[in-house]
Amino acid sequence: MIILRNVPLQPFNSFGIAARAAMLVRVRSAADVRDVLAHRKLAARSKFILGGGSNVVFTGNVRALVLKVEVPGRRIVAETGRHVIVEAGAGENWHDFVTWTLDQGLPGLENLALIPGTVGASPVQNIGAYGLELQDRFHELDAIDLVSGAEFTLNAGQCGFGYRDSVFKHRAAQPGDFGLADRALVLRVRFALPRDWRPLLDYRDLQARVAETGISRPSARQVYDWVVAIRNSKLPDPRELGNAGSFFKNPTVSPEQCRDIIGRDPELVHYPMPDGSFKLAAGWLIEACGWKGKRVGNAGVHDRQALVLVNHGGKAQPVSGGEVMTLARAIQASVYERFGIRLEPEPVIV
Repeated sequence: MIILRNVPLQPFNSFGIAARAAMLVRVRSAADVRDVLAHRKLAARSKFILGGGSNVVFTGNVRALVLKVEVPGRRIVAETGRHVIVEAGAGENWHDFVTWTLDQGLPGLENLALIPGTVGASPVQNIGAYGLELQDRFHELDAIDLVSGAEFTLNAGQCGFGYRDSVFKHRAAQPGDFGLADRALVLRVRFALPRDWRPLLDYRDLQARVAETGISRPSARQVYDWVVAIRNSKLPDPRELGNAGSFFKNPTVSPEQCRDIIGRDPELVHYPMPDGSFKLAAGWLIEACGWKGKRVGNAGVHDRQALVLVNHGGKAQPVSGGEVMTLARAIQASVYERFGIRLEPEPVIV
């Protein structure tokens, strides 16, 4: 177990916000977690789990014990008649893992290419993009209880997946509730990749690529290349312009609400959902309110994608968490005033 004190967190969050952790433990195995729990002083401290730092906004220094997840490993676990089961350690870079699966000749995750963060964070957030959500390929995960040190396995149903949601984002309100926020740390995740693979091309940007190239039945590698190109054209590279990806969730509204907004704004970008509701493009709502390219101090709205908030201060004068949240709240207020829609942040606010 490696214990570090007074650790700068700026290198460990993609927004590049300057903050410090009073204490940080680098977790490379379940044994490291058990060592923490056996430690007389560390066991009693509150704990904060940090993966790739691509979905977090630090609003100040972190007093909780930071568990920096660095569990390695990638392997093919098993093969069935319908699927190939692959596994990755929670500390593996997500995009590198997606690339590895294709290098093994195993398609299925290509629509999720270039999403920042680690494999361990992927089921916590139930990441999704371009017509695919993690839950569509999820098999099971191994985690460790941060109180007892016991390891356990969860299947998809037990993870309670929802839109950018899972049981890991909820706290148990009372004994018997199955909320695992701050209670469990993901160690490994397994995915079921389909043998009978077909490209998922329903998303508008991918349909545009099909029309442009004339390739109606692209390979998994072609879809991967398209997704990478689309994301690079729309989203800033965190290494060059700090950000946490999409800052707000796309809100879901009733058919009546959707019709009402379209009556006032016919160009509203919206998508029908299986349950009859409609998902609205949060980026469109924000841009319609005039926020694209605007700034509050060193925090700004990206000039190509209004859904992304960015760090204009760089490493020398990094944006503060306070500036980011001031901008976020102003955006929420204006969207609610115009559309009656409450935008919910995607990142974890610490």
